Amino acid sequence: MKRVYVAGAADTKGEEIAFLARLLRDRGLAVVTVDLGTGTPSIEVDIANREVAAFAPDGDETLALRDRGRAVAGMMRAFEAFLPSRHDLAGVIAVGGGAGTAMATAGMRALPLGLPKVMVSTLASGDTAPYVGVSDIVMVPSITDIAGLNRLSRRILTNAAEALAGMVAHPPQDEADKRPALGLTMFGVTTTCVTAIADALRADHDCMVFHATGTGGRAMEKLAVSGMLEGFIDITTTEICDLLVGGVLAAAEDRLDVVASTSLPWIGSLGACDMVNFWAPSTIPDKFSGRTFYEHNSNVTLMRTTKEECAEIGRWIGTKLSRCEGPVRLLIPEKGVSAIDIEGGPFHDPEADAALFEAVEAAIAPSANRRVIRLPYHINDREFSAAAVEEWRRIATGKDA
Repeated sequence: MKRVYVAGAADTKGEEIAFLARLLRDRGLAVVTVDLGTGTPSIEVDIANREVAAFAPDGDETLALRDRGRAVAGMMRAFEAFLPSRHDLAGVIAVGGGAGTAMATAGMRALPLGLPKVMVSTLASGDTAPYVGVSDIVMVPSITDIAGLNRLSRRILTNAAEALAGMVAHPPQDEADKRPALGLTMFGVTTTCVTAIADALRADHDCMVFHATGTGGRAMEKLAVSGMLEGFIDITTTEICDLLVGGVLAAAEDRLDVVASTSLPWIGSLGACDMVNFWAPSTIPDKFSGRTFYEHNSNVTLMRTTKEECAEIGRWIGTKLSRCEGPVRLLIPEKGVSAIDIEGGPFHDPEADAALFEAVEAAIAPSANRRVIRLPYHINDREFSAAAVEEWRRIATGKDA
């Protein structure tokens, strides 16, 4: 029987845990309460903190640590391993402050996408990126501190419980989509290209487009690890520029590693590798003064990558792709890599583009399965998107031997 897990530190949040559990049971759901606290619980729970702590590297000795920070870190790792081990999980809801949010969301992030996850937190109205990551956790601001029930906290907790109950009771209907799923990356300046590719493939592929904002690439690659993708059309690798140069929409260091570890087919390009992203002009570090900037909108400022930066970006991408044994096709758009890297455009810089192209070409170790293809087009030209579609179809149909 599937059950809903209610988690939190039962030493300090016992009243709220019990309240959530009662609400969910009243709605006919089977409930399991889980203690993530490091102290003595104030309520009876179904799964004690020692049972969770046993999943930590130090086992239940984690609870004996006098350093609270180390104990919380240990329980984070424990819950991250504990929660995915439960085979009766219908959904999870947790309540917490700073430590409780860190512990609970560590476990939630380890769960499959689509499984209901709700976190009621004192931190939910701030920067939630460290807690949500690339998962689909629903963050609910607690408004008041979580320090005993009151007329407002009861309403907030009730809303959160009702939300989870609705997700569990009414799961999405499986449409039994048999089309192979593809991960595509897009940015505003490569939209024309990626939209054309998706339109051309959508009849026989489930095209999942990810916004290349740092989390987009990570989300796409997480799906690949989960076995939910059949391949990549990774046109927009701009997140790597922010990683290497210091922008705000950076990839993780493991970007492209999934392509190597899964051997999934990868058709990609250098989309938007002419730019690094910052927020409003006042936020740009002083070390970049005097550079070429373009105001994308009032909140986002783009900086043109230099010849030297482009060479570094090209080497980084080429080195990563050289580790891939599955089919790899890197398409180089010789007339520009973004909507503003075009003749007459604000980021048009043939010398910088040439450094990018030459560096990636030199860094990729060629093989029968790994090729660089130069195309005399701009990335948003219909001929370029058509070439990407053709390369994918050749690989998918086995005609690219």
